[in-house]
Amino acid sequence: MPGYLIRRLGQALLVVAGVIVLTFAVMRLVPGDPAVAYAGPKATAAELADARRRFGLDDPLPVQLWNYVRDLLGGDWGTSLHTRRPVRDDLFQAFPASLELVGVALVVALVVGIPLGIAAARYKGRLPDLSVRLSSMLAVSVPVFWLALALQTVFASGLGWFPVAGEYDASLDRTSPLHLYTNITAVDALITGNWPILASTLSHLVLPALVIAAYPAGVVAQMTRAALIEESSREHARLERALGFGETAVLTRFSLRPALNPVLALIALVFAYSIVNGFLVEAVFNWPGLGRYAADSIRSLDTPAIAGVTLLVAVLYVVANLVVDLLQGVVDPRVRAR
Repeated sequence: MPGYLIRRLGQALLVVAGVIVLTFAVMRLVPGDPAVAYAGPKATAAELADARRRFGLDDPLPVQLWNYVRDLLGGDWGTSLHTRRPVRDDLFQAFPASLELVGVALVVALVVGIPLGIAAARYKGRLPDLSVRLSSMLAVSVPVFWLALALQTVFASGLGWFPVAGEYDASLDRTSPLHLYTNITAVDALITGNWPILASTLSHLVLPALVIAAYPAGVVAQMTRAALIEESSREHARLERALGFGETAVLTRFSLRPALNPVLALIALVFAYSIVNGFLVEAVFNWPGLGRYAADSIRSLDTPAIAGVTLLVAVLYVVANLVVDLLQGVVDPRVRAR
């Protein structure tokens, strides 16, 4: 296991290094002058020169790259041209809301997708299997913005069961102010016993979390079904049936654990996809996360903020893959030998 861990850490560091170089290149290729964006279109020549010196734009590219990497390792992700605040602080404020939304969505996707995949494998070729395959195909294919608008129209505007937008009822800031510790509203409300904001946050989470969960739930159901069918056709499954175990026991007790390996690998991909896919959902539901921050940054050509969002999503993807690789090594020792 230590050798496996070292190999995976080395690969992860190489990927992060490549992403840093790519992010730097994109910042320099994006049209527009960061100095003009920071100083303003009416800035004087002296103000533009001062802005260029501040961002090191007059240095040679290798020097700029070195300074960029040095600053990143030192915790300095640059200054937003739009908010005039450190990009790291902006990301720290925006990311927890996205993590809250995507985290709830992935839990829903796993809780729904894995049992559906087991049911489809158990009744392969029969009505439950066909129903799961059809519903998962629809969940994967439906456009996320259309699903978001449809749920808003039916369950928020029509039935009035859930709020239409926002993270929680803004009026609660006056009656039940929330003390922030993690910047994850539901967690902070739970820690401090702020039940009005907790209840409001959970009700606001339902619709956007369901929208984001649709795609990963469909993919997890399909992958679980395929992996279980393949695993239950192996020699050990035939032996277990010969020993008198029923089909449900063969699937859940003996085949599920090794079949979860590809599902775990899929979760890392789905996590990063859900973060990016959540940008549209956050825009529709006015959720104060990375999506709104990225949209504002793109509209204002805020290259340091765009690079910060890109780098953060890439690092999250690498970390998620690393965690999944380690979990696979724990679940299945054969993976460590690869």
